[in-house]
Amino acid sequence: MKTDMNTHVLVLGLLVLLLGLLQSEAAVVRYKFVVQESNYTRLCSSKNILTVNGQYPGPTISAHRGDALIVDVINQATQNITIHWHGVKLPRYPWSDGPEFITQCPIQPGTRFSQKVILSDEEGTLWWHAHSDWSRATVHGLLVVSPKIGTTFPFPKPHAEVPVILGDWWKNDIQAVMEDFMRRGGDPVPSDALTINGQPGDCYNCSRPYTTKVYVDKGKTYMLRMVNAAMNNIMFFAIADHELVVVGTDGAYTKPLKTNYLAISPGQTIDVLLVANQPRNRYYMAAKFYNSNPRSLFDNSTTTAIIEYNGKYTPSPNSPVLPPLPAFDDRNASANFTSSLRSLASNDHPIDVPMTITRKLLYTLSINSIPCASNTTCDGPRRTSRFAASINNITFDAPRTSILGAYYRGVNGVYGDDFPDNPPFVFDYTAANLSTSLQTPKNGTEVKILKYNDTVELVFQGTNVVSGIDHPMHLHGYSFYVVGSGFGNFDRQRDPLNYNLVDPPLQQTIAVPQNGWTAIRFRANNPGVWFMHCHFERHVSWGMEMVFIVRNGKGANEKILPPPKDMPKC
Repeated sequence: MKTDMNTHVLVLGLLVLLLGLLQSEAAVVRYKFVVQESNYTRLCSSKNILTVNGQYPGPTISAHRGDALIVDVINQATQNITIHWHGVKLPRYPWSDGPEFITQCPIQPGTRFSQKVILSDEEGTLWWHAHSDWSRATVHGLLVVSPKIGTTFPFPKPHAEVPVILGDWWKNDIQAVMEDFMRRGGDPVPSDALTINGQPGDCYNCSRPYTTKVYVDKGKTYMLRMVNAAMNNIMFFAIADHELVVVGTDGAYTKPLKTNYLAISPGQTIDVLLVANQPRNRYYMAAKFYNSNPRSLFDNSTTTAIIEYNGKYTPSPNSPVLPPLPAFDDRNASANFTSSLRSLASNDHPIDVPMTITRKLLYTLSINSIPCASNTTCDGPRRTSRFAASINNITFDAPRTSILGAYYRGVNGVYGDDFPDNPPFVFDYTAANLSTSLQTPKNGTEVKILKYNDTVELVFQGTNVVSGIDHPMHLHGYSFYVVGSGFGNFDRQRDPLNYNLVDPPLQQTIAVPQNGWTAIRFRANNPGVWFMHCHFERHVSWGMEMVFIVRNGKGANEKILPPPKDMPKC
């Protein structure tokens, strides 16, 4: 499938010396991102959307493992913007990470910021997206990290690579959708369509002529580079009559996993091999939302694209047909797929799971409620409260300046450093009927301080406060090993006995199951300020987020690098 890609320039020599972290054979790849409003038509109506270089989805960035990118972000739009390089660890260089008021102030209209994006051990499909307000609905694209020159994939090289970007589309302006949602205090208005590579597909009005098509040759193998760029839901995905083989996720290889469907979280990337081994015909690929909570509003429609075999033949009269997908509320289907992933763990792609743990953390993930303003009603529980969300009962209160800048310069009063290691209340987290007294969180801008080289075990515990739902948790600056998961309450004595410490998947975004738990491990060897949050955008807006600060180490290569001179100002 042909895709538009920015022309890029390889710049050797001086920039490599400036970055200082790159091996001699690495390259520096330069791109220009012009953020602007562009007019797009979907579902019989047109609107202006925020784009990069006028493209929706945005341009694909390509590099090799260990390269660095210089991305000149030029804001020609009318609203602030930041760009996050999702899944890139940015060793010792959090200045380019992107989350608004965490690592930087926004890039204001009429200004620019040259972001150095330093790749390290990532290999596979990553992505980039806006990280301010809800702009990522249309400001996003793939970041493809190929093997180093002279090496190859740990599987036979596919005939071609195909981008598959899952998303959603609102007829209304996305900023207006967000502002209305925040004003009312309830769930956001559901999207009007789901999309594959920006197109809704055959099941929607005014969409059939523009449905995404992927042309394949019989007998050849194709790699789908997938990301779920949707705002608020995990998605199920399948291709009619074709088996899928998962070979990577979140920029790391996995053992081949044969499956008839995928469950992919917002923020997660998956690399999938597709063998074109069926009779020549036309077949639907399809995706729909998974929604485990019946009280949560969502778009219960299906987006499609077409796999079309090349050659001379007469398509079947009933083609294409839809593939079977799990029921929209099948939480077992979601959890079973996610828990089936395993790291490749080969000699060429080894893993390093921390075995001795120095920091044990237990973080509850809750939907909460707070009272409506005096003498008003709102759309939360009982119409007397607004929805909120929390980690360890703290709803994050974002500052109006950069936490990273404050930490680096020793500025007091921007954040506190008292984020708790454990929940403030111990209760039956997943019980059916919990006391309403548990629903009100505390507001705070608290961070968790980690020492350099701490080995961390973090258990995410979903709760049924207000109402339980899955939470795709994303940690910036790190990949982590997913060593265990399950439904119900985590049992500190029993559940670690069943951890997978042999070949756990290495991920950056993991779906914590509804009213369940997930345990991750990582080594805190990347100094800086690193955001962690649920990747459901409504949950971020409600406050399900926190910040880790990883202290500098003692060695010269264990300290945060200085900031660039063109850091955006608040």
